[in-house]
Amino acid sequence: MTADDTVTLFFSPNTRASCALTLLEELGAPYRLHVLNMKAGEQRQPPYLAINPMGKVPAILHRGELVTEQVAIFIHLADAFPEAGLAPAIGAPGRGAYLRWLVYYAACYEPALMDRALEREAGPASMCPYGDFETMLDTVTRELTDKPYLLGESCTAADILWGNAFHWGVMFKLVPETPVIADYVRRIIERPAALKVAELDARLAAEHQQAVDAAASPA
Repeated sequence: MTADDTVTLFFSPNTRASCALTLLEELGAPYRLHVLNMKAGEQRQPPYLAINPMGKVPAILHRGELVTEQVAIFIHLADAFPEAGLAPAIGAPGRGAYLRWLVYYAACYEPALMDRALEREAGPASMCPYGDFETMLDTVTRELTDKPYLLGESCTAADILWGNAFHWGVMFKLVPETPVIADYVRRIIERPAALKVAELDARLAAEHQQAVDAAASPA
């Protein structure tokens, strides 16, 4: 850790940025929040589009570098704060599986989930990188049938990502709440870091809605 290792997280409540904030809490990393009111469309305004032209959160600034994309942020942060033990080191046992499940989230889970949400068919198996939703989900949940975490007995940043993803997927009824998934989600969202972020999410979401309502009210 450097003298000033503070991470700036561009954040809005109840978004993928909440998962990134949970990781920062798990890592014990110093951070500051740059909060965006997405209900007011602040993520689409020029100041933030200069940070991420996609208008998406999370994004981070750390050690003079801008990092966007959830999985890139997770890889960067877990490696940047190795003392937390949430990522196998390069060359250590489990590093390959760890990277596999992080990238599988972005390359397979997210697009398959969007297919499910939009009620559209997956592409032909010969072209589609994730097959179909059921195959995608079964591939990852098989890893959790006889162990608490993806790599075994120890929680990693990959579990923080997947546990939160399944939590939201179940809430929106896009992911089936099987016993394996339910138990896994519970292990992740009941951790102190997740509970702290959930409380912040609720408070900020209410404040943002109040600000939007106040702006819309007649003077």
